[in-house]
Amino acid sequence: MKISDLLRLSTDNLRRRKGRTALTVIGVVVGTFAIIVMISLGIASNAQNEAMLQSWGDLTQIQIYNYSYGAAGDVPKLDDEMLETFRSHEHVVAATPFYSSNSMNGNVYAGKGDRYEAYLWDCYGVDMNALEAMEFQLQSGSWIADDVNLGKKKIPVLVGANFAYQFQDTRKSYNSGKRQRWAGQTDSLGNPIPPFVDVNKDKLTLKLTAYDNNGNEKTSEFQLVVMGTFVSDTSKHYFTESGIAMRVSDMKMLEKEYQRLSGKKNNSSGGVMISNGTVMREQDNGYQEVYVKVDDVENVGEVEEWIHDLGYEQTNSLTQIREEMQASVVKSQMILGGTAAVALLVAALNIANTMMMSIYERTKEIGVMKVLGCEVGKIRNMFLVEAGAIGLLGGIIGVALSYAASAILNNINTIAALFGGGGIDLSGLLNSIGGMYGGMGGQISIIPPWLVLLGLGFSTLVGILSGLWPAVKATRISALEAIRHE
Repeated sequence: MKISDLLRLSTDNLRRRKGRTALTVIGVVVGTFAIIVMISLGIASNAQNEAMLQSWGDLTQIQIYNYSYGAAGDVPKLDDEMLETFRSHEHVVAATPFYSSNSMNGNVYAGKGDRYEAYLWDCYGVDMNALEAMEFQLQSGSWIADDVNLGKKKIPVLVGANFAYQFQDTRKSYNSGKRQRWAGQTDSLGNPIPPFVDVNKDKLTLKLTAYDNNGNEKTSEFQLVVMGTFVSDTSKHYFTESGIAMRVSDMKMLEKEYQRLSGKKNNSSGGVMISNGTVMREQDNGYQEVYVKVDDVENVGEVEEWIHDLGYEQTNSLTQIREEMQASVVKSQMILGGTAAVALLVAALNIANTMMMSIYERTKEIGVMKVLGCEVGKIRNMFLVEAGAIGLLGGIIGVALSYAASAILNNINTIAALFGGGGIDLSGLLNSIGGMYGGMGGQISIIPPWLVLLGLGFSTLVGILSGLWPAVKATRISALEAIRHE
């Protein structure tokens, strides 16, 4: 018996019993449809969770803090040597401190007679090479190389996208609405109002102001040279919006100069911090915080655990939140998938029952085939092909219905609007479904190609396994008894 003969016989046998075949196929359709839709909801939910976490920050980034519970000295020094240790890990792409001085007092001035003034907010010393590796983006200019030297008292900096709007007009009173301009502000004609200062053209002067032990004011001035402007992305860091970034060496130089003016050391070190009612002490030496970039989100947990083993208990990443979200989705999928699996189990029993009935009805036919010399394996394969065909057909229809259901779910708000204007008001129910599964504005259901292949393969496998016992039973029928069977 050729393969073509096997397929023809199986197809003819299924068509001879259209009603029974259709009812059996429906069971497979329901099971396949339910499983694919449930998994697609979970895939979409994970995708929305990933998008939400990405909006919160970089999933491959770990923040390391120089804090410890209890007495100071429990945490290793977070210095340049430790940075090199972090960078030595095989999964670490880059590491940089975000170094700032809490005690340094300074303002940035521009314009004739220092008319325009900006407070020195969000000013950090960073590793420029690390920022580039961490995928910070520049809308203009270029990154600052380590060997750039602009001359004495000149500091190259990168500024946030809206840093220029931090400047105030000191000739206007504090109560005047014209003292400061804001990003996005427009005039009466709707035209955007530019900031007072063009940071790329105007001279920017950083003035450090300190008071010595006798209360005498002392100042020191530096020129800030803008080398580039960040694309605003507060999920990476707030200084990309309105702050300043410079090399760590330049920040340390400014801090040292300020200490010289005041005659005091940086009093930010050793400060006591309160967190959830627990005293945490900041180390006297080292950076306050360091950011580490990992090569892949799947390796963040491993790298973070390694950092804990080095002695840094205070770290922060989005991995834990991500894992909790994924666990919640998996739990929901298991519950819903279990319900769908019951439907597919019932379909499997229906296939087995259909094949057993087919054997009883075709006992004489089986006997004739054996007498004519048909191989036992061919007879078994004929029934397996029939069972597999039922599973495959049910899977195809189930996949088609899944795509239809997915399209409906992904356009639930549009459908809700249509029902809202008709005679039957189902908009409330449909909107609640859209809010429950599509709260982030993304797709409610996602069916990737691999899920289609999985659904078809699984339904076909269920059919074959369900028909296995009936097929084996068919091969064990005695040829003589089968011929005498009425």
